[in-house]
Amino acid sequence: MKLYTSVPKKLNPFYKIELKNYQIELNKGNLNVAWNHLERAHIIVQKYPVAHTEVHWKMLKFGLKIKNSKEVIGQIPRLILGGVKSFVGKIPIGNPGGANVPPLKAFEISEELKEVFKKANISLN
Repeated sequence: MKLYTSVPKKLNPFYKIELKNYQIELNKGNLNVAWNHLERAHIIVQKYPVAHTEVHWKMLKFGLKIKNSKEVIGQIPRLILGGVKSFVGKIPIGNPGGANVPPLKAFEISEELKEVFKKANISLN
């Protein structure tokens, strides 16, 4: 069994860019665009427990900020279990992480994000 720990150095800058863009758009009040950056960050780091948990924490705080009880309630189990599933390599590839999607369902990854993984030399399998 493959145990995952931290985000690989070549992938980390892409993750940090998504978090930065999330904060920029959130500060501007562009909530849909901000959320999209969180989803992209989630897809990028869902294999890595600490970063995966960090994204779910940000999603929970986002849900609180916009007063979306469905998102807040949906993020609690993801926050608790997401990092554990990452640690043992059992994640649904491409899942955007929000409470609006089933937590165990895999999704197709966009070509743009596939290119991110390719540039970082990270296998999607």
